Formats: sequence, C-alpha cells, structure tokens
Amino acid sequence: MPSTHDWINDPLGVVEGMFAASQSSQSSGWEAKAVEFFKEQLKEKEAQTLVPSLNDVPLHYLKPDSLVRFRCLVQDMFDPEFFMGVYETVDPATKARTLRCGKYKDVTESGVDVNSRSTVTAERQTFYCVPIPGENQWAKDGYAETTSNQGRVVPSTSYVPSRQKRSYEEDEEMEVQPQKQKETHTASPSAADPHGNGDCKRQETEAPSGQAAPASHLDLNFPLPGEKGPSCLVKVYEDWDRFKLNDTLQVFGILSVSPALSALADEKDSFLDPAAGLESAAEQRVHSPPASLVPRLHLLHAERLVHNNPLLPNAALQDNSAFLSSALGEMAAVRAELLSYFTHVLLGDALAAEFLLLHLLSSVYSRRDVLPLGKFTLNLSGCPATAAYTQRLYQIIQQLVPSSFYLAMSLQNMNQMRLVPRKDYVANRLVSGALQLASSTSLFLDETQLEPGQLDTTGVRNVTALGNLITWQKVDYDFNFHQMEFPCNINVLIASEGRSLLPSDCHIHLQPQVAPPHMEDYLSSIHVHPQASSQLNKFRVFLSVARLLDYSISDEVTKAVEDDFVDMRKDDPQSISADDLHRMLVVARLLSLSLGQTSLTRDSWLRAKHIEMLRRSRMEQHKSVNGNEP
Repeated sequence: MPSTHDWINDPLGVVEGMFAASQSSQSSGWEAKAVEFFKEQLKEKEAQTLVPSLNDVPLHYLKPDSLVRFRCLVQDMFDPEFFMGVYETVDPATKARTLRCGKYKDVTESGVDVNSRSTVTAERQTFYCVPIPGENQWAKDGYAETTSNQGRVVPSTSYVPSRQKRSYEEDEEMEVQPQKQKETHTASPSAADPHGNGDCKRQETEAPSGQAAPASHLDLNFPLPGEKGPSCLVKVYEDWDRFKLNDTLQVFGILSVSPALSALADEKDSFLDPAAGLESAAEQRVHSPPASLVPRLHLLHAERLVHNNPLLPNAALQDNSAFLSSALGEMAAVRAELLSYFTHVLLGDALAAEFLLLHLLSSVYSRRDVLPLGKFTLNLSGCPATAAYTQRLYQIIQQLVPSSFYLAMSLQNMNQMRLVPRKDYVANRLVSGALQLASSTSLFLDETQLEPGQLDTTGVRNVTALGNLITWQKVDYDFNFHQMEFPCNINVLIASEGRSLLPSDCHIHLQPQVAPPHMEDYLSSIHVHPQASSQLNKFRVFLSVARLLDYSISDEVTKAVEDDFVDMRKDDPQSISADDLHRMLVVARLLSLSLGQTSLTRDSWLRAKHIEMLRRSRMEQHKSVNGNEP
C-alpha cells in the first residue's frame, strides 16, 4: 500500500506500479483499480486537505506530476483526443523492450517505438476549467486555510519566481482573440476588486512586478471581467458524459506543466496527434496554450460541488447529522439577528428586510416542464438615488454569500458587455459571457445606474437575456446559426428607484423609517467588518444550510391551503389570482426553511400570508400615490 507521501507526490509511480503488476500477472481491470485506489484515499476530508490546491498555491510552487486539487467551473468542453494508452520503449544500449502506460501524462519518455504492434491507442476528453466565477474573498480565504504545504516545491536560494518559459508580454502579443473587457464594464463597488483573487502571496510570487499587469489581460476566457486565478485543461479518461457544461467541481488530478507542451505548440508539431495538423492557428492557440499559464490536469477523481461555502461539509447535509442538528438548533436565533441586521441596512424597513432574507434563501429545486420552481427574484425599488447606497448594499451581500456579481445597468454596460456566451467556430471554443455563472450565484442588478439613451442591438439582446434568466432561469447560448438553452440557478436581486424594467417574482418598495443626514456615514456604521468573522460566519452558514434543506407539504396542510384560497376568493374573486397563490406558497416555503422547518405548518402558512398581504397593501398604497408607475 503506497504511503501518503507516495500517492500525493508521485501518483504516476503508483499508477505505473499497478500497470506493471497487471502486465506480469496478465490481469485486467488495472485502470479501474487505480481510480478506485485514489477515490478511497480521498474519502476523508482530512486526506483531501493534504492535497495542495491550485486555487491557493502559486503554480510554480507545485511539484510537477504531483497530485493537486482544483475548485472550478467547466467553462468549455473540447473535442475528444487520441493518445497512446500503452506504448513500447526501446533501451538504446541493451535494446530491451518495455511496455509503458501512457495514461495521465502528456509527454512520453525517449526511445518510443512508434511502429510497435503493442501500441494501444485510447481516447480522452478535455475540459477547459476556470475558477468559480465571482467567488468572494471570504470563501477563497476559508478554503485556503485548509490547504496543506504538502506537495509544495521548496525554492532554492537561487530561485527566480518567474518560471515561465515565455514572458507574459510575449504571450499577450501572440494572443489571437484578446477580447479585452474595459474596466468600466464591471463598475465594481468594492475598493478592492471583489471578484479578484486578492491573494497577496500569489501576486507576490507568480511574476515579477513588471510582468504582473499584462497577465490580467491574457485571454483566459474567464466569464466575469477582472477575474484572476489559474485556468486548467482537465483531461478526463472515463465516464466524461456524467459531467456537464457549467458544473462546479472539485477536481483531483496529476499536474502536468512540461515545457515540451509549449515547444510542441510553438513548432506546430503534429507527431503526437495527426489531427493537430488540421487545426487553424487560432484553434491551436486556444487548445494548446503554454502549460506555464494553463496547466494540464489529468483527472483521477472529481466531486460535484453542491455548494462552495467552506464553512459547510462537502458532503450532503443529510450525511452529516451532527452538523445539521447543530445548525438547525441555531437557525431561529440566527434568523432574528440577520433580520435585525438587514432592517438596519434597509434604513429601518423591517418588511423589506424580511423579503431580502427570503430572497437570499431561494433556489431552483425542481422544474415542471419549462417552469423553474423555487426561484424568487426580488425587485427592491425606492433605493436612495445616491450610488453609494446600492454599492454598499451589494458589499454587504457579498460578505454573506459565497459567489456574487455586481452588474451596473448603465447604458455603456448594456451596449458593450458580452453577457451571453457564444461559439467561436474559428478557434473552436465557447467564448464566455458574464451570465455563464455557477449555480447559486447571487446576481445584483443595479438599475439605479440607468441613464437616458438608446440601446443598440447588443443592448437589446443583453436586456432580453436578463429577462429570460429571471423568468425561465435559462441562458440561450449563441451558436451563430442557432441558440442552445442552458438551465441555470441564479439568484437575481434588482435594485431600482422606480419599478424595474425587468420582470421579477416579488416587488417591494423601500419605506425608510430613518432619514440620516449623512447617508455615507450611516452606511459606513452598519457595514460589518470582516474582523467580526464569528457573527458573519453564523449568517453564512444559516443562508447556505437553509438553501440545502429538503422541504415538503403534507396532504393535510395542502387541503388547508386550498380551503384558504377558496375563502379568499369568495369575497372578491379579483383580489387574488393563481399567480398570487403561487407566490404565497414560495414565500411560505422560504419562511419555513428560514426557521429550520422542512415541512409547512399551519402557523408558517398564516405568517407567510400575513407578510404577503402587508407587501401587497404597501404596493397598492404606493401605486395610488404614484399613479403613473405601473
């Protein structure tokens, strides 16, 4: 049985040992045994933390051909490729022939007999993976704390941080499709880049200061502008059909950063893959980038992430009863604290705070035909005209959810940003867009940034895409000659002065109970400091756990709800519609989950009905005062 040191630092040695043993005993199925071995080793979270993370450790500090992990989103899927699964080498001195395993590596040893009858050609799939878009700094830091120093290369005294074969500037000049997003596109409210890596250690060691700036402009096809971090070509050897585009994964694989990969790409050498000669220069540039910038990861084991909150266990909540019971026991108390905090943030408006809390818990849990169930897009209108308010509100949400993105709906952004991913047939890749987001990402649309002007074709297409995302929880990717639907699960919050031009599931107008003379000072006083981590962590766990809980309605309560609906329509049939009932059921579901209840009770239903009636009463009152507003 290989030691921990062996299977992390020399996983290829473990694989080749199993291959050699299968050859000597003439046994089959060694590939499945190898995969099962690593899967077994990685069952425990403690073992996983021993594996260095590509998200947290600079690439040049990782040992080539060692086992690493990568928390990522599948941004694109390339065509399958052929490789030599088994090949034969000839010793030049003794002429002895040896069979070698070609799996989990990009470059073979010298002395390969390409005409050997023992050569076995196999197929593998390549995924282009990027860090989870919009992952917030607290989540990154939480995962980084669990990263071990295992597998790091200790630099010598003559160590130079920039280990790249080529400089960043040369790579930038050679980029076929820069597609640079302007700084104004993000209109990010954070002083520091809220979606950037922010890892001082990485910035300090990844490249000399003179080269750090150009690296951010390389076309690594990140969905969101301003993102930082590594991207990877993940080589998958079996069951690749179980993965889908936009899946969020924790990938465990063998790191390959051989300089020979870059040399082969530069020389356009098609020796290893005869089909490579058919690639255009643009396609080759995209599919064979320098390994020093886009490393290869040969997948041994992958876990689909149900969330990316480092404060929760990786496994399903039901499999960790101790954690679940502890979290459920605190939910009512934490809910009260969070509600009080949101009330303060929303200028004393307790009702709006209630709906904001419910919105952050919402998630698409099922689909009936084309209708997504569970979504709860909130339009918070009446936001103070000062831009600082909506930006501060986003910063507060950013501190609570693992992934988020702030989109200022200015005329320039709507007309210039690429929201919808599109297929580039020249480079044979999917060019990412800002709506290619991971499941459960919070999207904050700041409509207070709207100004008079004309939307062009791109602007109309972007607004239409946002409307489809909100209504159907899908994004129609542009494949030039046709569109392809990709379902998603994105929490959309729209902050506006009047009613939003976009659809929403729930609209509430802010009614401030306090009128601070200096809004900036007031907002600064309520902004939770990152140092208050224990309180913030309670809120973060609360929101994530509530989203992941199962929920059901008993037949008895269903009958009571139906009777209630009939009674409400008796007096005035126009007063409540089927859509209103659906909204009340969604509110009741979210209210129950926020209290840690996995089934609807009569009390929760009455409470949900009450707050929904209060909201409708407020909106009727607001409409009568502002008759020109729809």
